[in-house]
This record gives sequence, structure tokens and C-alpha cells, in this order.
Amino acid sequence: MPERRRTPRPTKRHPWRRPAGTDRADATPRPAPGPPRGEPPAAAADGAPPEVDERSVVDAAVYRDGRRVGTPGSLAATYRRLREEPGAMAWIGLFRPSEGELLSLAEEFDLHKLAIEDAMEAHQRPKLERYGETLFVVLRAARYLDAPEEVDFGELHVFVGPDFVITVRHGAAPDLSAVRARMESTPELLALGPEAVLYAILDAVVDGYAPVVAGVQNDIDEIETEVFRGDPEVSRRIYELSREMVEFQRATRPLVGMLHGLMAGFDKYGTDEELQRYLRDVADHVTHTSERVDGFRSALTDILAVNATLVTQQQNAEMRALAEAGFEQNEEVKKISAWAAILFAPTLVGTIYGMNFTHMPELHWVLGYPFAILLMAVVCVSLYLIFKRRDWL
Repeated sequence: MPERRRTPRPTKRHPWRRPAGTDRADATPRPAPGPPRGEPPAAAADGAPPEVDERSVVDAAVYRDGRRVGTPGSLAATYRRLREEPGAMAWIGLFRPSEGELLSLAEEFDLHKLAIEDAMEAHQRPKLERYGETLFVVLRAARYLDAPEEVDFGELHVFVGPDFVITVRHGAAPDLSAVRARMESTPELLALGPEAVLYAILDAVVDGYAPVVAGVQNDIDEIETEVFRGDPEVSRRIYELSREMVEFQRATRPLVGMLHGLMAGFDKYGTDEELQRYLRDVADHVTHTSERVDGFRSALTDILAVNATLVTQQQNAEMRALAEAGFEQNEEVKKISAWAAILFAPTLVGTIYGMNFTHMPELHWVLGYPFAILLMAVVCVSLYLIFKRRDWL
């Protein structure tokens, strides 16, 4: 791999560097560690800058020619070691840093205040901004959690300057320790400078999308099975996964334009040819992932429509079954009512003739009994014929 020619570190003062031999602008000793994270840094009684809590510094190292030449124990020591090493590069990794740490970095490396505000607040959309010699990149990393079957998103801010890389991580993903180990194991790539570190970080973030894509694909396959099985909880799962795909789109879609923007500046900023190939490969992977995510969202929309159709069909079938049951019940009621009326007629006649009054007509008539039986039969047959004609029997 061709090695980029590195120019000696200039001795004159640059906007992002202080002269060698000085610590801070006021040449005062570094203050002691500040309050615990989450609490605002306390101002000194004499109005000095706020104390810096460095417990969020994951790793800070100085590299020269692709090899680690120093592991300072603090930000101030990193600044000094970088000034003492001509042609060196500092790589500082932070996890949810305090305001004091970011302000210290901004003062040392002349970071733009808008970028510092974004790094403090987090919850930014993926973007790429250039502030003079410094490139500010916001990335949304993702990881798939198997147990709850959901996607967890993290946020990463990267400051890339002429001789420094600063990473500010807000979340569990990505694993930048693995990125650093990879770069240190390939010093010829790390020797290409801060742009190579930016490539490695982009590559790690994009590679982290692959398990998420596989997990989501498996979830969609399970959802399709649940839809046609009639699982009542599937609608909620479709909705939750659709919301995750919206977040996934917001993380991946801007990366396509960001990488094309980087590729457009290859000639202007003299990017190494080998590094150009690596960045183009990352851009291809991002495009593929973005297309897969768009396909997932479209598939979930179709599945939701199919599920709604199946639910409607099931409801219609249930209503039809209820209507048929009601019709059958009505028919049974009509039959019962018809037979009750038929049986009621002879009961009425028999009740009247069973009163045994002394002066009741036909009571002592010889043909009284046959007449009563005949009357009962005629009434019953008549009612039967009437109900049969009306399809009650």
C-alpha cells in the first residue's frame, strides 16, 4: 500500500495548536478532577475555567507512522505528547463526556462551537460538516438485541483534524475498541492518518448494520407466519418493527450522501488512492443496506395491509356465523311456537269440558265426548296446516 508523504510538524502557531512547551493559554497547572459525571463542572473561585472530569476518557493514544508511541494518562498529557512528536496523530476516545472535557478539547484543537454543542446534546441526525481544517461527522450505529428482538441505536460523533481524531460515543454501539485494535494491527493503514481512522469507524458502523439486517429479516419471516396463523398480537409487533425501521432509515439513508460527499473531495484534499478504494467499498455497503431497509419498510407496510384484510375477513366470517346461528335459532323458535299452539288447542277444549257444571251444554249429551274429541282434532289439524303453509313446521 503506498504510504502518504507526511510533512514535518510546523513550529509556528496554528489555529488548532499551541506552541511547544506551553500547557494552556494561561500557562496554569492542570486543575484537579471535577465532580462526578452528570453534575456540572464547578468554576474556580478566581474565575478560572471549569474543572475537567476525565473519567469518560476510554483511550487516548499518540501514533506516529502507524504505531502507538504514547498512551498519556490525561487529556493534558495527550496534548503535550502530541506537540512533542513531529508528524504524530492523537486518537482520543470518549464515552458520554462532560462539558468540561469537550470545552478542553475545543480549546486545544480549535473545534467549532456548533459542533461542540451537537456533541454535548447528542440526539443529532447523521451528517457531515466541515469547519475549516476539521471534519465533524455524526453517525448512528445500531445493534440487534436477540432477547427482546429489537434494534438498539447508539450515536457517535467524530472530529477529524489534520493530526487528531476525537470520538464521542453516546451509546453501547459501536465497539470502537475493536476498531482501534484493527487499526493498530495494520500500521500501514493507520499511517495514512486521521482519514484512515475515519474510514475504519465508518466501516465498523456499516458492518454493524449487517446483523441488524439479518435479525430484522428473521423477524419479518416470523411475522408473516404469525399473520397467516391468526396471532392476535401480530399487529402490535408489526407496528413496533415498523417504527424501528423508520429509525433505521434515518440512520442509513443520510450515510449515502455523506460518503458521496467524501468521495467528491478526494482530489481536492489529496486522499490516498488505497483509502479511496476502501471508502468506495463502504459506500457500496451503505447503499445496499439502505436499499434493504427500504425494502423492509415496504414489506412491513404490505404485511400490515394483508393482516388488516385477514382480520376483516375473520370478522366477516364471525358475523356471518352469528347471523346463521341467529337464523337457525329463529327457525327453532318458530317450530316450538307452532307445536305449542297446536298442543294448546285440545288443552283449551278439554279444560272447558272438564269443568263439570250441572247445567253445562252437551254435558249429558250422548255424543258429547265424540264431539269434543272431533273438535280437538279439527283444531289441531287446521293449525298444523296453517303453520306448515307458512314454513313454520
